[in-house]
Amino acid sequence: MHVTAIIAAAGEGRRLGASLPKQLLDIGGRSILEHSVAAFTSHGRVNDVIVVLPPALAAEPPDWLAAAMRSPSVRVVAGGDRRQDSVANAFDRVASTSDVVLVHDAARPFVTTDLISRAIDGALEHGAAIAALPVSDTVKQVAPGGASPVITATIPRETIFLAQTPQAFRHEVLRAAIGVGRSGVEATDEAMLAERAGHRVHVVAGEASNVKITTAGDLELARQRTVSASARIGTGYDLHRLVEGRPLIIGGVTIPAEKGAQGHSDADVVCHAIIDAVLGAVAAGNVGQHYPDTDPKWKDASSIMLLRDVLRHVAARGFAVENVDVSVVLERPKIGPFVPEIQARVAAALGIAAERVSVKGKTNEGVDAVGRGEAIAAHAVALLRAS
Repeated sequence: MHVTAIIAAAGEGRRLGASLPKQLLDIGGRSILEHSVAAFTSHGRVNDVIVVLPPALAAEPPDWLAAAMRSPSVRVVAGGDRRQDSVANAFDRVASTSDVVLVHDAARPFVTTDLISRAIDGALEHGAAIAALPVSDTVKQVAPGGASPVITATIPRETIFLAQTPQAFRHEVLRAAIGVGRSGVEATDEAMLAERAGHRVHVVAGEASNVKITTAGDLELARQRTVSASARIGTGYDLHRLVEGRPLIIGGVTIPAEKGAQGHSDADVVCHAIIDAVLGAVAAGNVGQHYPDTDPKWKDASSIMLLRDVLRHVAARGFAVENVDVSVVLERPKIGPFVPEIQARVAAALGIAAERVSVKGKTNEGVDAVGRGEAIAAHAVALLRAS
């Protein structure tokens, strides 16, 4: 089975009031258009993608899209005066061997893999299918015009659905719909043209999150959503016995003390707690898995170096450390005089500014092994953001 996706992005988005075309505006570090295109290029059942752009933009696509076009599975075409003209231009580039053609508004950047799959399955089963949501509120029909519209009818809400995209069609169904549009019929979407061509269009379950960005308020909500989605938080904890004959190393700083932390590496509780917090934020295990005490390689290893090394696991998952907060629990000595240096060492290892590293000294008020001066512990929290 061959599936082609058409991404409709030839509009100017005037209602948004931005200086750039709406599809080029940024949400979460990527343009609206890039989010939408990526949803289809990464879908396992979509074979190729045709992006419809304004003529000037089609002549000089954004760098990320130009790079994607090096693959024959991604193409760009210039749009027309109306949405239906733009989709028709793209349909002319659809291979005759394509079984299902999807049409999606670029202004819906949060379309999910499951929703795309439901639309494909709907087209395969029925010939034409659109994603749509049932309304939950009572629907009133009003007489147009006037400052205070008058209700003329109450419409049964079970008969009303709010259309979304993607809309999906068997190749021959969309061909007939495009033909109706080219005959002079105007429509707001391809489903309406398919209806006018005599085809029954079925509904598959849409998603409330599949919002269309139309106004400045929509854009702001989308940006807030991507900020929250791109943040990860992890916690870490470490504890070591204190013994004579070992240096006390905290955050890469050697602190004068009668006892030091016992461990396979340099037993730096601050670094170990931060490593666990950072790894935890990206679900990448813990310090013991990556630097086991059974491996001679890590004997007496500098934990500051381990902290620097762990960043590669974070980067590989598309994240970077934003800030860390650490509490060191130790009866004596007091670490207050050494905190600025600890912050500087940890910050350098993480590649962030020192003001993004918080280190606090606490005691355990004489309670348990830490309180009796037999051990040192640290708790850490790390915030990561998509890089």
